[in-house]
Amino acid sequence: MDKALTEQELHNLAMNIVGKDLESKGYEFLAVNSKLKKDPQFVALKNKKLHFVLVQAITYPDDPNEYDVVFFETMKQHALKFKARTFYAPVGLANAIDYSLPVTSNADYVVNYPGIKEI
Repeated sequence: MDKALTEQELHNLAMNIVGKDLESKGYEFLAVNSKLKKDPQFVALKNKKLHFVLVQAITYPDDPNEYDVVFFETMKQHALKFKARTFYAPVGLANAIDYSLPVTSNADYVVNYPGIKEI
């Protein structure tokens, strides 16, 4: 029987997707934090500019394009102290066979990743 991925496992999956994307775009990682509720997940340099990237795994039916405005404003203020730009990286995940089922360790899954968005 397939075991549903835990919140931490879903988060790690999202981190891998975003990390590969950032790497392919030339970001240099200064710090990576994959613990849940520890933000930002990536502190990276690109073009000598500091970037804070907040990764969130969003499971169906939640919308990866919606986010907590107050929380992100707090993170943005924190980033400004370091003269950093702040980005949101939502990763929508769903079971490929049936969206109403959880994402599991042995089944295919669908990814809805629109890329990073500046906040």
